Amino acid sequence: MTANPLLFVAVALTFGVILVNGWTDAPNAIATCVVTRCMPPKAAILMAAVFNFLGVFLMTIINATVAETITKMVDFGTDPDKAIIALSAALFAIVLWAVLAWVFGIPTSESHALIAGLTGSAIALHGSFDGVNGSEWVKVVYGIFISVILGFGLGWIVCKLVTKIFYLANRPKTEPFFKGAQIAGAASMAFMHGAQDGQKFMGVVLLCVYMSQGQGLPKDIDIANDYLWLMILCSVVMAAGTALGGKKIIKSVGMDMVKLEKYQGFSADIAAALSLLICSVFSLPVSTTHAKTTSIMGVGAVKRVSAINFGVVKEMVLTWVLTFPGCGLVGFLMTKLFMFIFT
Repeated sequence: MTANPLLFVAVALTFGVILVNGWTDAPNAIATCVVTRCMPPKAAILMAAVFNFLGVFLMTIINATVAETITKMVDFGTDPDKAIIALSAALFAIVLWAVLAWVFGIPTSESHALIAGLTGSAIALHGSFDGVNGSEWVKVVYGIFISVILGFGLGWIVCKLVTKIFYLANRPKTEPFFKGAQIAGAASMAFMHGAQDGQKFMGVVLLCVYMSQGQGLPKDIDIANDYLWLMILCSVVMAAGTALGGKKIIKSVGMDMVKLEKYQGFSADIAAALSLLICSVFSLPVSTTHAKTTSIMGVGAVKRVSAINFGVVKEMVLTWVLTFPGCGLVGFLMTKLFMFIFT
């Protein structure tokens, strides 16, 4: 990177996106655990950092195809200088979009912003859709619908099972059990957040490195063994982002949408983690925000539909709907601007 200023800028912007992901996306994993007072915020953030790393490391060993999907989704051409400039523009657009969403306290999807920004940039560079790999991109569309359906459905099912199993139990006596269970559920969510989002950003960093050399990602690359330092660095930067701005998102997800008790928070965490695990097994890059928020909705629906604050839900859905065209357009315009300035 010291020998290639453009690569240094691209990698720095990538870690800027990871930092933003830490304060807008990662808090979703620990939101319910914090607002139900199972863990204080600082301890929850430390736990999230540890399990984010474990998620990146173990899932990369088992199945690294989420990272590979990101690297194959778009084509930035064979000119290394233009490719790095375009990628830098895309990453700048993603940071800008995410910061605006954070200012308004809405848990936007960094996964979708990443995909939209990269796609808009590739289109701007090629002047057409030739730079977009449709067979890889369609996995994102599948992931949207599958994660939403799984999140809501599993949230309802898990919470319903919990209420049936503990129907005759003395409520105060179950509190210690569900406190421990929810901490375990939050840890599993943080693990799966790392498995999904950590892999995506690792894919982007590797894309930067190989594109700067005018190469594609090698077919025989061993991400888990060759890039342990990258896994650790991604986890640390993500944790720093959560510490900087996570409280605002924790409140929005954990308190404003549905008022949760400990057993409900546990149900939401387990349901969301299962949703992410299923999608990861099938190599679908999905949004942890989608999985977590829809699982909370499913949990709230067990009690009654009116328990869900649809005003907050509407804001979230609007943000998700706007992310693809909005961040894609910003990525397109930033790429045109960067290409005009730097080439």
